[in-house]
Amino acid sequence: MLSMQKQPTGPPNPPLKRSPTPQESSSSSGPRQIPLTCTGHTRPVVDLGFSGFTYTGDFFLISACKDSIPILRRGNTGDWVGSFTGHKGAVWSARLSRDATISVTGSADFTAKLWNNLTGQPTATLNHSHVVRTVDISDDGRYVLTAGYEKKVRIFDLQNNPATDAIRTLEGSQNEIKTALLDGEHGLVFAGDGKSLRVWDLRTSSQVDVREFDSEITSLRFSWDKKFIICTAGKVVYFYNSVTAALEKQFETYINVSSASLHPTGTKFVCGGSSDLWVRTYDWATGQEHEVYKGHHGPIHCVSYSPDGHLYATGSEDGTVRLWQTVPGIAYGLWEKQ
Repeated sequence: MLSMQKQPTGPPNPPLKRSPTPQESSSSSGPRQIPLTCTGHTRPVVDLGFSGFTYTGDFFLISACKDSIPILRRGNTGDWVGSFTGHKGAVWSARLSRDATISVTGSADFTAKLWNNLTGQPTATLNHSHVVRTVDISDDGRYVLTAGYEKKVRIFDLQNNPATDAIRTLEGSQNEIKTALLDGEHGLVFAGDGKSLRVWDLRTSSQVDVREFDSEITSLRFSWDKKFIICTAGKVVYFYNSVTAALEKQFETYINVSSASLHPTGTKFVCGGSSDLWVRTYDWATGQEHEVYKGHHGPIHCVSYSPDGHLYATGSEDGTVRLWQTVPGIAYGLWEKQ
């Protein structure tokens, strides 16, 4: 059985533009960073997620926004692919299947929606009794997780008929669930319930462990190899072994961390904060801060490395998604070699 250890004390085809001014691309060290700014949203961007590589070798990026319209983009350039219209409230969460054929979104309109990325049309609407704050999808694209202000986690089987009926409902949370992960391979669910990290075993639909934090959990993400669960709470970033749930590392930062993502090589991680405008990268082995960049004009709500590791995306209160090079100055995507 898994055992958690006690914690140690927009409009069609929105334009893409560069942000080249020194004030917006300054860093404490290293070469000058020139992020790409992806416009199209009209309100704060609160979530984003990359697909894995498709059969063509491409990958994609989806962003969730309070303007109710998720946007799908090409992952290496930020170019607009399509906007999903149909939600009637803020969209709090969005995820892509690994092969980028399916999107799932969760909204304040009490629904989650499944989308066909080839047609841009919804294939199913999953009705809830309250705000859907977080969604996830298994790697094989079969199972979908939803959770939110109902204080419940629901699991849907897209091969089930009808797919709109939950096959599992996991209860026991005491607070709204704002972030959650579905590990389809091991049959586990991880959910951020206020200051508690809860774990359920889908084989028995039972809660198998809980961990308490001093601050509210702001995000949960898997590393690209699914080796780690990355958890942020207060000013701390935690890395847990996703199989044993052992705490591998934790790093204290100087900011209230809203989101963190580990580079595919496992050598560095990126953080965004809810209290300032800067994006920061750190060495995973030592926790040393490597880079500090300013580009957004509002707090950063979400960050994620791309599957190829050449860039990371950030979403902000300022209504934009920005793409940053992992190694500034090289030719990649829309960046020309400096």
